[in-house]
Amino acid sequence: MRKPAQRGRPVPGLLLVFAAGKPTFRAFAFEGRAAVLGREGDFAIDDPRLSRRHAEVTMQGERFLVRDLGSRNGSFRDGIQAGEQPGEFHVLRMADSLLVGCGDVRPFSDGAVETADGVVLGPHLRAVFAEIAQAARSAQTLHITGETGSGKELAARAFHQHAGGGPFIAVNCAGVPAALAERLLFGARRGAYSGADADAEGYLQAADGGTLFLDEVAELSLEVQAKLLRVLETREVVALGAQKPLKVRVRVCSATHGDLSRRVSDGRFRQDLYYRLGLPRVELPPLRERREDMPWLIAHALAGTRPALTAHVSFVEAALLRPWPGNVRELLVEVADATRRATGAKRLEAEHLAPRAGLAPEPEAPIDPDRRRAEVERALSQARGNVSEAARLLGLHRNQLRRYLADEAIDAARFRR
Repeated sequence: MRKPAQRGRPVPGLLLVFAAGKPTFRAFAFEGRAAVLGREGDFAIDDPRLSRRHAEVTMQGERFLVRDLGSRNGSFRDGIQAGEQPGEFHVLRMADSLLVGCGDVRPFSDGAVETADGVVLGPHLRAVFAEIAQAARSAQTLHITGETGSGKELAARAFHQHAGGGPFIAVNCAGVPAALAERLLFGARRGAYSGADADAEGYLQAADGGTLFLDEVAELSLEVQAKLLRVLETREVVALGAQKPLKVRVRVCSATHGDLSRRVSDGRFRQDLYYRLGLPRVELPPLRERREDMPWLIAHALAGTRPALTAHVSFVEAALLRPWPGNVRELLVEVADATRRATGAKRLEAEHLAPRAGLAPEPEAPIDPDRRRAEVERALSQARGNVSEAARLLGLHRNQLRRYLADEAIDAARFRR
């Protein structure tokens, strides 16, 4: 899990992200010894389904280990039931509560997860949005990097609001045809080309007094980049077919999902434009590195679509264990899909989350046997030993799973508890 930069020695610990069936946020720092978790103990959690002394967590190097202390409702490490022998985990489920291991809890000690204007801000994003606010007070440009679906437009809107408002014009440069990019960005005068029977305002003129957000700016052609650079230097726009430039006051916020400096090295992006757009720069962390936000994002999504529906701990646990390559966008789409699967149900459970890809290894990243076995045991645990249901969660035919269980001598019956 990524953490805001801190000086000094890291302090490992746990983050409580879900308690008694609700999103929450608390940090617990280890002090170099075993820690007892439960309704009482070293880390007391307000969850009535927890045993008084529920589980014990220790560390071995940078690994978090858990063993169950004979609890009433069991402990689960990454979806697999924990026993009396310590086992490694990334996500720990105890009763209706969830915790994640964290290599350094110092940035989270006085942190919280907030929701404002439909945006969920955990400690990671709050630190980034503070940088955005600072940039808006001192600069006319901002460059945002981050994976697809990580919230780059939300970050651009935050920059816009902190900078003073006005019109906000968002443009997906990857979706603008190269032949039309110049006309759409800079506008055109009547008669500038065949079919131009009226003046057409460009995105830059439309954003006058506000912010132009250029998502995937690296997709602009070198010719358009040259004209954009001139606008930034002169604060003037010359529309196609125009004789005189038009003054504009516009802030430009740009974004890419990759390294813009590499595009400069490859000759696909102008170096002089990079110097004008590339700084100041902020990077949005992917969702998998800020898992503390996930329970809140799920709750927020449900509140906007099915307010009567709540997320069961098993659903949130399954979400925490996924990599989410599509980030927040993918999570919200999957939550919406899960609500359709849960027609007639009172709560979302793990079975309502669409299954991931099956057990077939990917050519570039084969699944090792230990990981494969862990995924199977996790699915059996979620399905309470029901092989057909576990196969559905894994995206397999039940006969495929039965053959695998026989080959690996895995007894599905022991997961029925």
